This record gives sequence, structure tokens and C-alpha cells, in this order.
Amino acid sequence: MDLPNSNAQTADRTLSLFLASVELKAFRIARAALRHEDDALDAVQDAMLHLARAYAHRPPEQWKPLFYRILENRIRDMQRRRSVRNRVMSWLPFTADPDGTSDPVAEAVSPEIPLVRRLELDESLAALERALAALPRRQQQVFLLRTLEGLDVAQTAHAMGCSQGSVKTHYFRALRALRAQLGDLE
Repeated sequence: MDLPNSNAQTADRTLSLFLASVELKAFRIARAALRHEDDALDAVQDAMLHLARAYAHRPPEQWKPLFYRILENRIRDMQRRRSVRNRVMSWLPFTADPDGTSDPVAEAVSPEIPLVRRLELDESLAALERALAALPRRQQQVFLLRTLEGLDVAQTAHAMGCSQGSVKTHYFRALRALRAQLGDLE
């Protein structure tokens, strides 16, 4: 009688391990697209919940492309909502920090990495983020899925809802553009 319960526990554990394995990469992709950490966290959490609720019964090898397709849809929805909200709210005079104070603890540099190295890393990361932001959305998406997540061409095509040839073209163009912008940072 415990066998079905054991299978359910194994399936839950497999799904949990999968979600843990994609969490950080998915967050980086969402943050790059949305440029806001809280929104990125929300998008990843929504995508994880949707995958768990709607597709947990599918074979585990199908989860990765499904998850990234769901994540991309969440990102697109959030971008659309933000665009509409910004158009509607643009006439309101407000600031993010009304009293002009800042939190020095939140702005402090971590003592674990020497300051010079930290600045170099921050500069390199900022250059990469600017270069990624300059890419067209499809090229950015393909680059992040292929490079950061390690999806193959077929999985990327499935996640993006396009052909494999389109993935190859966008990836080639993204690499060419990034090399042109970042080539001197090596």
C-alpha cells in the first residue's frame, strides 16, 4: 500500500531537485530581461509554481524547455504590465526615495573580495549587462538560454517557440554583437 505514496514522494523529490537546479540561472535570465530583482524573483516563482501545478506529471526530460517557455511568458507579461503602468503613471510626480536617505549597509562592499578585484568584477559585469541590454530581445533570450542555462538548440527552440534555424541565427548574431562590444575586455 505504501508503493504509490513512495512513487509520489520520488516524483516530488525529482521535481524539487529540478527546480533547485534551474532557480539561479532562471533568476539571472529574468533579472537581465526585467532589470529589477523583485520582479525577476516573482517571475521565477510564478514559472516554478505553474510548472509544478500543470506539468509535474510530464517526464522530467520535458521540464527544462517547458519551464523556460513558461518563464519567458511570465517575463513578457510583466514587461507588458510595466509598460502599461508606466504610461498610465508617468504623469505622477514621485521619487523612489522620497526623503532622500539611503541605507549605507545595503550599499556597503562585501569584505570577502579585495576592493580592486570587486571593482574590476563590477565593471566587467556592468559592461556585459549593457551589452546584453543592447541586443534585440530574441538574441538576448537565445544567448542566455544557450550560454547560461546550457540548453541545446532543440530545447531552446522549444522554449522560445521558434525554429531551430532561428535559434542558430539569433545565437550567432548575439555572439557577434557581444564580441564586437566586449572584445577589448578580455
